[in-house]
Amino acid sequence: MTDKEASKATLSVGGMTCASCVAHVEGALKGVPGVKGAVVNLATGKASVDYDPARASILDMKKAVDEIGYEVVLNTASLRVTGMTCASCVANIQKAVGELPGVAKVVVNLAAGTARVDYESDVTPLAEIKKTIQALGYGAEEQMEGQAALDREKEAREREVKRQRNNLIMSGTLGMLVMIGMLQPYWFFPNFVPAILHNKLVMFVLTTPIVFGPGRQFFINSWNGLKRGLTDMNLLYATGIGAAYLIAVINTFWPDAGFGGEGVTFYEAAALLTAFIILGRYLEAVTRGRTSEAIRRLMKLQPKTARVLRDGQEMEIPAEEVQIDDLLLVRPGESIPVDGIVLEGYSSVDQSMITGESIPVEKKTGDEVIGGTINKTGAFRFRATRVGKDTALAQIIKLVEDAQTTKAPIQRIADKVAGHFILGVHALALIVFLFWFFVGYNLWFIPESRLILTPYTLSEMGVFGFALLISVAVLVISCPCAVGLATPSAIMAGSGKGAEHGILFKGAEAIENTAKLQAVIFDKTGTLTWGEPSVTDVLALGDLPEDKVLLMAAVAEKNSEHPLGEAIVHGARDRGLKLADAESFNAIPGHGVEAAFEGHNILLGNRKLMAERNIALEGQMAEAERLEHEGKTAMFVAVDGKFAGIVAVADTLKETSSLAVRALNNMGIQVVMITGDNRRTAEAIARQVGIDRVLAEVLPEDKASEVKKLQAEGLKVAMVGDGINDAPALAQADVGIAIGSGTDVAKETGEVILVKDDLMDVVAALQIGRQTLRLIKQNLFWAFGYNTLAIPLGAGLLYPFFAQMVSPELAALLMATSSLSVTLNTLRMRGYIPQIRRPGRAAPVPVSVSAEPVASQRGA
Repeated sequence: MTDKEASKATLSVGGMTCASCVAHVEGALKGVPGVKGAVVNLATGKASVDYDPARASILDMKKAVDEIGYEVVLNTASLRVTGMTCASCVANIQKAVGELPGVAKVVVNLAAGTARVDYESDVTPLAEIKKTIQALGYGAEEQMEGQAALDREKEAREREVKRQRNNLIMSGTLGMLVMIGMLQPYWFFPNFVPAILHNKLVMFVLTTPIVFGPGRQFFINSWNGLKRGLTDMNLLYATGIGAAYLIAVINTFWPDAGFGGEGVTFYEAAALLTAFIILGRYLEAVTRGRTSEAIRRLMKLQPKTARVLRDGQEMEIPAEEVQIDDLLLVRPGESIPVDGIVLEGYSSVDQSMITGESIPVEKKTGDEVIGGTINKTGAFRFRATRVGKDTALAQIIKLVEDAQTTKAPIQRIADKVAGHFILGVHALALIVFLFWFFVGYNLWFIPESRLILTPYTLSEMGVFGFALLISVAVLVISCPCAVGLATPSAIMAGSGKGAEHGILFKGAEAIENTAKLQAVIFDKTGTLTWGEPSVTDVLALGDLPEDKVLLMAAVAEKNSEHPLGEAIVHGARDRGLKLADAESFNAIPGHGVEAAFEGHNILLGNRKLMAERNIALEGQMAEAERLEHEGKTAMFVAVDGKFAGIVAVADTLKETSSLAVRALNNMGIQVVMITGDNRRTAEAIARQVGIDRVLAEVLPEDKASEVKKLQAEGLKVAMVGDGINDAPALAQADVGIAIGSGTDVAKETGEVILVKDDLMDVVAALQIGRQTLRLIKQNLFWAFGYNTLAIPLGAGLLYPFFAQMVSPELAALLMATSSLSVTLNTLRMRGYIPQIRRPGRAAPVPVSVSAEPVASQRGA
């Protein structure tokens, strides 16, 4: 399958709870003929699939995933279809819509005049489905208002939360009754707990609905997996719950079977084990969604309606139906529906949700507006330039979602471990069982043995029941749920946090690599500097005042198209000088210009021009050399045959350049500048910005090889550039950072895209990357650390010393605590602000001069 033939789809998958689920879903999708690759993310519940649409369909993928006990959550649209008259109309619509690549199922009802479509909007949007029906000659519109605005993932998540909450209420309530019944003869409980609650048959009646009600999901899911040769967390749960319940039932109805007798019925173990596992599932369902809060906020920004002008009429239509070149109206307080160019009007727009800029941006005729941003004050009319999936907001959402469906290198190791963990745990449980059955029981068992935190003894417990109980505790306590959540939940939080600040990571690997960077190379022109020359110094060294020197130079260059000449003209206008046209103008190639103005003869150019016209510089060369040493282009001005002064022009540094470089140095990052300038000029600029290492006189095509040389020194290198001229270098670097991409983020080269043209975001990107990697390592420490400590505990390590062992329900509580600790640790990212962006940081100090001289023969 060629890349040209390949399509990509992002599917929402429900029912996954651990790393083994991820492996099973990936395996099922890869097993579909025509699927080239699949990457599944547990935290987002998303599967990213590369496939050949000629051989594989969304329906095939859905069936494959559904068959192994999970669920592909598709969009559902109810359409009102007009113009149908017979069964052939129904067949035609079903055939045409059913052949669309993203449609899994379509049901058309002639009598009701409706069509119900299950589809994946990432592959085929609703607008395309409606257009297909309309192309057949029928009318098609959404049956319910706001149907397109429904958040299917939120609904699926809320459905799962509700289901597990109901399960928790039932299992928790009945489980507490069983627990109280078990404790009835002990301590102060006989005073207020009726004795009937301690009756084994009553406890059997209370426990059975828990095991076969809320606990039923584990048995069904594990059976579905076993039928296909798959093992997952559900099998651990089902084994633990089933064994505890079975021992309790045997000891109730057949007390002499050797499992401890009537005195040891583990109804509370089965009941509370189920309740605690469901508690873990419920808490995960509630908190897991919160790690993606940033992306959901972005999705909520997508406007639902737009006010367009068509045929001179103002009408309100769904935002997804806006077309390129449509004229749109926006009033104060409204969301801008799509990207466009202002044609008429003036306003200020809050763009903070896209770019992170806190101050509203003024918009006037010719300015660009971004869909999803909020119009604050004025009204304006604009022309749509990007709609649907091409808008900046849609691109950003897609980039963040794509980042969340990729795997970081550190996660692949964790997944590999977790993927083989289930079978390993069962093997370990079997070894533990055999050890205690053949060796441990005879060596250490005493009648006074107890389960930790329970009052009764295990005096009548036989060897089989004892060994089984310990092995069940191992099964339950060793569940690697936390391992499966550790990395993807952190990646999800990190990529979302980046999006909040206008920093877009193109994948999990980009986040991890950004965190490990050791060197950052800045392209000079347009990255450290503005890329446009401007006047930096005006020195009056003759009889004329400073403004008069600049005025004479500007008049001479007024009609020039040379970058240095334009800079002088702009500089004069910025100072409020009124420029008149020169009476005559003559360009002197390689030297400068000559002009006549109000009876004066003006010369502007390099020292060669001054020497040719016998203009005495009168010892002013020291000033010119000082300016050149600072990286500026010095141009000499002479009026009526006398030297008047020097005008210096340079490409100015951005205000945040030196601050960003200082912050990177403080983080231990080696900062390098790369430029095509000569070494003296380059080093002058580097000194101003605080960079020690300079790569000068580098041709654009050689930048990538310079990056390679740094990598050969063993450094992890980032290249920061404009994403167009620097594309080869960005691709060669370990992390390519494209800065100032504005609204067209999808076309950028590089793994990290900075929406704003602000070097402080380079620092923020590194800080977010480091915080995310730190979070991943903390999560993996908690997850693996928990299993390292908990498994020996569950296997009976303490029993020879204290005659106490972990009960299955305590094992379940510890397991749930492990998953919860990872999820709560990840949620800390919600309040994280990159250090460089925290309130109280010093505002950037404007750099009055800094620079790149533009190559010219006019300068000194």
